[in-house]
Amino acid sequence: MKKYILITGLASLLLISLPGCDLEETPYSSIFTDQFYKTAQDAEAAIAAVYDQHANLYAGPATLLASDFSADQIYPRAVVGRNTLTLFNYDPNYTTQKSFSRTNESPLYIWQAAYAGIEKANWVLEKVPGVVMAEDRKKEILGEAYFLRAYFNWMLTKNFGDIVIKTKASTSISESIVGKSAKADVYKQIYADLNQAEANLNFYSAALVKGRPSKEVAQALYAKAALYNEDWALALQKAQAVLASGKYSLMPEIKDVFNVAKEDQARQENMWAFESESTNPGRTSQLGSLYGPKNSESPEYGKSSFGSAFVYPFFYNSFAENDKRKELMATSYTKANGQVVLQKDITPITPLGILVKKFQDPNSVGGLYAVNIPIIRLADVYLIAAEAEARVNGPTTLAYSFINAVRDRAGLDDLTSGLGRETFIDAVLQERSWELFGEGDRWYDLTRTGKFLTVIPAAVNDVFPIRTPMAKHKYFPIPLDEINANPKLEQAPEWK
Repeated sequence: MKKYILITGLASLLLISLPGCDLEETPYSSIFTDQFYKTAQDAEAAIAAVYDQHANLYAGPATLLASDFSADQIYPRAVVGRNTLTLFNYDPNYTTQKSFSRTNESPLYIWQAAYAGIEKANWVLEKVPGVVMAEDRKKEILGEAYFLRAYFNWMLTKNFGDIVIKTKASTSISESIVGKSAKADVYKQIYADLNQAEANLNFYSAALVKGRPSKEVAQALYAKAALYNEDWALALQKAQAVLASGKYSLMPEIKDVFNVAKEDQARQENMWAFESESTNPGRTSQLGSLYGPKNSESPEYGKSSFGSAFVYPFFYNSFAENDKRKELMATSYTKANGQVVLQKDITPITPLGILVKKFQDPNSVGGLYAVNIPIIRLADVYLIAAEAEARVNGPTTLAYSFINAVRDRAGLDDLTSGLGRETFIDAVLQERSWELFGEGDRWYDLTRTGKFLTVIPAAVNDVFPIRTPMAKHKYFPIPLDEINANPKLEQAPEWK
């Protein structure tokens, strides 16, 4: 029987055929055979393999740290070269061994996991239609595959700009060697896939399984992608569809959104999340270990934490004292013996270290944390709607109602009335920064609006007193390993 071994990454789209081979080897990615994609169980296994690549993006967690360490909210303790992103000192020739000392926190990891996910989604979309199974569930699986392919492409284009579009599974080397497409064409593909996702995810049962998208999640991703692509009217339309559905609502207390003991209730706002688990089988994230205090000294954070990432003091001080979101940061922690450790003792690198409290798990199993990582929250949708409405119609009463829904939950007064369009949009971007800090969002708000060149040089502290991004840092360079593996893949001109 013929077997095919699929290798990961865009170079991973090369398939090595082993005809007539009787060796029973287990590849590190996935095997498909002539007998696969025949049963409902095969279809479920195939879509699960796509989700596995999605989990890789958050288990690392390159998806969050590539953004957050580049932006103006959170900075790393610069151990083993972890300051590469913060100082923008990576070069265009990085590989798995160069520039980024921690591959699973680097843009390289995003590229590899996203393209491996796209490849697996393509197999689902090509093969599952022929599977004999319940038609409603088949339709949902296809909707999930379209959604995930759109998500992977969106993740790639917001990090790398022009990228390779792959809509067909690779069964030969020639099929896998593909050049880049313009960002505009990438968004056309994202929209096409999300149209299919919306149409196929009508049944809502998939969303009852933790970590699976609903139709409204597809609409929310559509709204955010359209916002990034400056399709303001489309972003507004999709965001309003989510809000009008009534299927999701803001948690009354912001702290409960991140309370590991209330994750089931929190799904009313956490529309789609990386469902982290501290048990096996399951996938976890290292975020809890990074954001907790050094030497695992505080049981409220978890049983294995290193003091590796902190909030910039100027960002912490930007919050109003009555802003409830400020409680998701801390200038002290309490040891198991009840001793309170003050700010000056939090970190070995600066007396100004401020801890992130969004990813605590007091019942972690060592470094295995069960706290979920939000990917799409309803609060985000409200703020997308506020920005899109302002860009289309100006700062209308409707635009104010969207941003004030988020401010009200934070315990703040309504936004000052009578603002001009640009001032209002700046206020929305600031609200996004306060609301979504530490969730891998801020860098992309700065790059999509072009503000990173002015904001980042001012985002400094005693650890990183100088930061000098350049225009080329809007997107990461394409990994050298991928360029070497694909003769049609060219580095971005800014990085040549």
